[in-house]
Amino acid sequence: MPAQPARYQASPALEQVVHDLPPIRFDGQPIDIRLSVRRSEDGIWRGRVLFGAEGTEAERSTAEIFCATSEPDLWQAVRDLRDHHLRDLYRSLL
Repeated sequence: MPAQPARYQASPALEQVVHDLPPIRFDGQPIDIRLSVRRSEDGIWRGRVLFGAEGTEAERSTAEIFCATSEPDLWQAVRDLRDHHLRDLYRSLL
C-alpha cells in the first residue's frame, strides 16, 4: 500500500493526526480509509484505522493496532498491509 505521511516533522506528544489512505472495495462499494496517528506520552507512535465516511454512523475504527518506536517504522507497518488485510479488518468491524 503506497501510503506516505503528509508531514515530515515530529508532532508534539499526544497530538492526533489523520491521514487519508487509498480506499478499498468491499462488496463492490468503495470504502474510505484513514489512519489516525499519535505519539503517546511514552514516546511510542500509535495508530488506528478508520473506515467509512468521517463523522457518519457508518464510520468504524480499529483499536490502536499499530505501535512503533518511530514514525517511519509505523508507516512501514502500514505500507506492509495489503487490501485483503484491510478488507478483513473492515469485515471484522461490521
